[in-house]
Amino acid sequence: MDVILLEKIRNLGALGDKVKVKSGFARNYLVPQGKAVYATESNVEKFEKRRVELEKIAAERHQKAMERKNELESIPALSITMKAGEEGKLFGSVGVRDITDALEKAGVVVEKREIRLPESGVLRSVGEFEIIVELDSDVVASIKLNITSESAS
Repeated sequence: MDVILLEKIRNLGALGDKVKVKSGFARNYLVPQGKAVYATESNVEKFEKRRVELEKIAAERHQKAMERKNELESIPALSITMKAGEEGKLFGSVGVRDITDALEKAGVVVEKREIRLPESGVLRSVGEFEIIVELDSDVVASIKLNITSESAS
């Protein structure tokens, strides 16, 4: 099924691209979310009339994402303290919610869906990790996360 993208979507295309996607992806995600329209002749004409407006909106979104990236990268290493065993394994894990809470305490608001953890998923050991924050389809910030063990008292 052919659709016209109304915004840049990573691994799919840029604003205005006519791409072929599976019908379920278009019907259930792209069109209801306002990210694409079906590539009919009338929709192509409507899109061309709105192109300038959509490009302006995309540029503003990109600019905001760049500002947020600078704000995130200005934060020194983020620290989370948790209970851990002798060999450095955590009693529990550090997930996306813990990271967003720590970022909020540091003064930066980030949505849970923007955080990309390593392939292993949640973090289960003490150490230093690099966390990726995807702010826009092509704007990615990287933050350092230190997980330390609570001292036994």
